[in-house]
Amino acid sequence: MFNYTTQPTENLEFVEIAPASELPNGERLFVEVGDKPVVIFNIAGQFFAIGDVCTHDGGPLGDGDLEGNHVVCPRHGAEFDVRTGKAMSMPAVVDIPAYPVQVRDGNIFVGIPKE
Repeated sequence: MFNYTTQPTENLEFVEIAPASELPNGERLFVEVGDKPVVIFNIAGQFFAIGDVCTHDGGPLGDGDLEGNHVVCPRHGAEFDVRTGKAMSMPAVVDIPAYPVQVRDGNIFVGIPKE
């Protein structure tokens, strides 16, 4: 899977999601950006956004436990790095999308590839 965090921002459309104050440290926010399910994490004041679909079986990923910078799929235990989308453990072998996050004027924006 393509890692969007390494793409130049001119290929992205930044979509306003919510005030950053609505996502306290240690929490997560589930949103749909266009037709993409996305989960945004606040980890120690840094925001990360990933696709909310496990590449192992298509199940929801964002409800999984957060262990450091890894989210553990609640269905079969695959781990993904929320900073990069990289699959870190079996049974997943395909990365998930990771999207850049910006905070502007107190609001969270997520960068989605332009269609």
